[in-house]
Amino acid sequence: MKTNDNFNFKFYELEKNLSDKPFLRQPFGDNWEEYTWEQTGQMARKLATGLKSLGLKENAHIGLISKNCREWVISDLAIIMAGYISVPFFATLTGKELGNLLDFGDVDALFVGKIEHWDEIKSFIPKEMPIISFPAYNEHSFVDRGYSWDDFINSHQALETPHVPKMSDTWTIIFTSGTTGTPKGVVLSYRANNGTKVISENTNPLKIDHNGNNHFFSYLPMNHIAERIVVEYTAFNYGGTISFVESIDTFGDNLNSVQPTVFFAVPRIWTKFQTGILSKFSQKKLNTLLSIPLVSSIIKKALIKKLGLSRARAKVSGAAPMLTSQREWYRKIGINIINGYGMTENCAISNQLADDIWDRPGSVGIPQEGVSIKINPKNGEILMKGIFLMEGYYKDPKTTNETLINGWLHTGDQGHVDNDGFLYITGRVKDLFKTSKGKYIEPLLLEDYFGKYSEFEQICIAGLGNPQPILLVVLSDVGKSIDKDEFENKFKEDLKKINSGLEGYKKISTIIVVKDSWTVDNGLVTPTLKVKRPMIDKKYGEHYLKWDENPSSVIWE
Repeated sequence: MKTNDNFNFKFYELEKNLSDKPFLRQPFGDNWEEYTWEQTGQMARKLATGLKSLGLKENAHIGLISKNCREWVISDLAIIMAGYISVPFFATLTGKELGNLLDFGDVDALFVGKIEHWDEIKSFIPKEMPIISFPAYNEHSFVDRGYSWDDFINSHQALETPHVPKMSDTWTIIFTSGTTGTPKGVVLSYRANNGTKVISENTNPLKIDHNGNNHFFSYLPMNHIAERIVVEYTAFNYGGTISFVESIDTFGDNLNSVQPTVFFAVPRIWTKFQTGILSKFSQKKLNTLLSIPLVSSIIKKALIKKLGLSRARAKVSGAAPMLTSQREWYRKIGINIINGYGMTENCAISNQLADDIWDRPGSVGIPQEGVSIKINPKNGEILMKGIFLMEGYYKDPKTTNETLINGWLHTGDQGHVDNDGFLYITGRVKDLFKTSKGKYIEPLLLEDYFGKYSEFEQICIAGLGNPQPILLVVLSDVGKSIDKDEFENKFKEDLKKINSGLEGYKKISTIIVVKDSWTVDNGLVTPTLKVKRPMIDKKYGEHYLKWDENPSSVIWE
């Protein structure tokens, strides 16, 4: 008997079964506009008809550049319904970067949405390329080219028989954020996408309600694989609502209004929350309040609600390593954060977010169902095999063959597995650097000692070619509020204590407080807020030896 190779796209069922239920919620000040499942489906079907009217080739590549919003999801649905392949981009790309990726990614048409720099990028988009522009959002660009959203949708009939993809068909091409170099186009099939359902159907660490009682809060870039799977496709598969954020300034208010049932954040967001709490309570005062049983319960409930997490059945950190000390800090205020591990190349699925992980500090759990993990004995690299793996890198067979070897994904991460199969990540293979003493430094392991400090918003262990490693820090609001002399005295003493427990070659010679934050705009972090270590070295590298030799253990740039 021949097996059915069709991808079971659950949205086609849910747009009927949940027809009058709210699906997409977009904030405009205090007002939230809602589209039901049926309304969303109808708009996507009209948009799909419109796409097919453009005379594009079979399996055309449809680009999408926008911040998260309801039109992003509707466009993504329309691309599937029309039988095309989505190629989404980070909304922060420069014109030159976008132009290069449009060309390299063989993009045939482009959705342009909620962005702030249309005038800077439009000249890099080929004049013959069809553009469909989203409605203009307040304080965002008005796109003066191509088809306008409402006109384009309203001039077409709803597609009655939408495309049903095969498992082997290409679902999407996602360009990585370029942490270690030039972005690579990860080609993912519908089979890989379909395999991710196992995480919610069996172990279900996200505590997804299979009857649709789910409330998602979407703000991390939707072209990033984690947001795409954890928010968009989990909603497509099981139902619920997706609420968006209006702007950075309204993030807290929007989150507080939604109180999602699952909240996914990168470590930088959790750090922002932590420093926000500690700007209201000193750590000493917070410890005192938490030591009083009745008061502790009240304080925890109040903090959790204020953060917008009172309904959150699962709190997740991912996209970058979260320090163990920070997870332990959150646990003390009643927030258990599960640490996700995955990457674009495996649909963000690798290890099971186990409940008993607290008995194994630093672990990211055991392999997810359908996943095999082993460690390369030569360099400690984590190798992974599973049903979620990419087909390869777009138009890059050389890198594909270096990354996928005999069915094993060479992740680029380093780590080890304990006797019970729990995986521990110790860093990136490319992040290792050698000191002038010929010793290799694993930055992530040393950074973990400093994750507990609310005075630091961003940290990076560096020092390529130095006798000893150094620590670069960006101060948080808490750190900025402390007197300089008091700050220096504290961290000179704390650095001594930390160094006393480290092997000689790992001892950190100096803490450098840098002037400027590391942002997407200055190229020092990715759009998912991971530090770009090569760019940190490029910016500060000429000072490393001078800072290392400075007799003071705390230096202000």
